[in-house]
Amino acid sequence: MSSRRLAASFRHAGVAAAYAYRPPYPAELFDTLEELIVDELRAVLDIGAGDGALARPLAERVDRVDAVEISAAMVDAGRRRPGGQRSNLVWLVEPAERMTACGPYGLVTAGASLHWMDPTTTLDRIDRLLAPSAVLAVVDQRYHQLPWQDALIEVIVAHTRNSTYDPGFSLPDALAKQGLFDIHGRSETGPVTFTQPVRDYIEQFHSTASLARELMSADEATRFDDKVAAVVREYEQDGQLSFPITASVVWGRPIERACNNVSSTILLTRGTTYSQQWQSGCKAGFTASRQDDGLMPG
Repeated sequence: MSSRRLAASFRHAGVAAAYAYRPPYPAELFDTLEELIVDELRAVLDIGAGDGALARPLAERVDRVDAVEISAAMVDAGRRRPGGQRSNLVWLVEPAERMTACGPYGLVTAGASLHWMDPTTTLDRIDRLLAPSAVLAVVDQRYHQLPWQDALIEVIVAHTRNSTYDPGFSLPDALAKQGLFDIHGRSETGPVTFTQPVRDYIEQFHSTASLARELMSADEATRFDDKVAAVVREYEQDGQLSFPITASVVWGRPIERACNNVSSTILLTRGTTYSQQWQSGCKAGFTASRQDDGLMPG
């Protein structure tokens, strides 16, 4: 399936509604992000904000958060969720590549979203918006050593709208290898146990582009749900499922890149591949094949 159609999945109200069942980021992550904010500049930009899983908790800790999200359905959902109506949280419904946000910002965050964007255009925009000592923090979240992981992968592979997945891929490392991102540091939270009803655990998979209900027939969606329920059945207690989650953050600065007819291929997270042409200091064009893994909300 084309990357354009996959990305369009996030515009569906059903996908946005399923976001409510994703596990929250551990509190430790927000302590780390707050420590990264430079000087007295307590303004944060969150790109690819989704329903505000990062932006809403951050708004409780800083002076202002500008949340950039291309999907109006996601923003509508975010505004209805706790903290979504805070006066210091500004929602901007627009693509990050053409965002109208005004800096400078003491921190820019991207929570499992940068892989859906044109990285060079977005990183160039971020570089212009960052305060001189500020950083971009790329956040990811994972289940931690699930006992049912192997069986779950088999189910996802059978139903995903994407053909490739590399669980060991690191977007910040790939960008750094291409000379686009200078990594300053990295951190990972300790595992935190999260408990939710089994039906909610299953539903959160439909918040991913690769497993959106809108891309499945009703029969296939039911089969997928039944298979996941069977995978976790021996681990549930009274209809509840408990599992550990972690979050990682890699921070650094975008690198200003000179373009001299250089051709580069950037392998992005979850199987994303960007082929880019550089010409006379300007990006001439790119093609992309994006993938959302479906194993952890992304």
